[in-house]
Amino acid sequence: MSLTLKQLRYFVAAAHQGSVSKAAHAVSISQSAVTEAIKELEACLGVMLFIRHPRGMTTTPEGQQFLRHAISILAEVSNATRVVSAGSQRVTGRLNLGVTSLTAGYVLSDVLSRYRRLNPDVDVTAIEDTGEYLEHLIIGGELDVAVMVTTNLRDAQALQSEILEVSPFRLWLPVDHHLNRQQSITLSDVAGEQLIVLDVDEMEQEAVKLLSAFGERPRIAFRTRSVEAVRSLVATGAGVALLPDLVYRPWSLEGDRIHSRDVSGALPVVQVGLVWRRGSPISAAAREFVAVAQAQHEVNAR
Repeated sequence: MSLTLKQLRYFVAAAHQGSVSKAAHAVSISQSAVTEAIKELEACLGVMLFIRHPRGMTTTPEGQQFLRHAISILAEVSNATRVVSAGSQRVTGRLNLGVTSLTAGYVLSDVLSRYRRLNPDVDVTAIEDTGEYLEHLIIGGELDVAVMVTTNLRDAQALQSEILEVSPFRLWLPVDHHLNRQQSITLSDVAGEQLIVLDVDEMEQEAVKLLSAFGERPRIAFRTRSVEAVRSLVATGAGVALLPDLVYRPWSLEGDRIHSRDVSGALPVVQVGLVWRRGSPISAAAREFVAVAQAQHEVNAR
């Protein structure tokens, strides 16, 4: 049995949505078609891609690995179609990129690798820094475009932005945590827990602001700038974390399981996107980067 692009699209939708019904709605197809596509993929690959549970489904380690390849294949097809339709003229020049810590490993890496393959004649340089400093560099003309959190741009009037992903905050828990036995979880349930905070891109401020509404200073057990450290600490029971789905993975580097749960109430969302200087002409190399990122976003959104 050979794999099809349709099977890959349905699998990616199911992985992103966390349930067959939501995936079917996202790709405007029947639930049975999504279920059948996943069964065919699992039979062809000889592995289980999902763990089914009462609240939906999560990817297995093999499923998570296959997901990256599936997204890459679909994005390559989309980009190839766009490049052929646009003609054979090759883009040259220089592209100066900016990226924040949160987006470097979860948004930029795939987009940039695809961009380099499609545009080998473009000289690309990238810098990682805080959102505030990247805004300064963009306005000063030192960066062409940045991939960053766009939720709270400091100088929005001087900047043009395009959202690539909207990621809601959720609660990360170790598998055996007592809150996992509850049907629903509220912020008041979380307020008394030891908190592991990610100290990049305003993530700590958002988590602390949420829990401070209950009149007590959150019990911060550990601060770190490493998402992998957060996963390991949560998985081994050192505390819980409130973080956007963008950086969620169900396994730590040590192979320990992490659960992600919705929390009742109005939790914030993180918007990640492209930012460039408003009113300034954008180079062909930068326009092509925006187009590649948009194609990647369209694949993820299906």
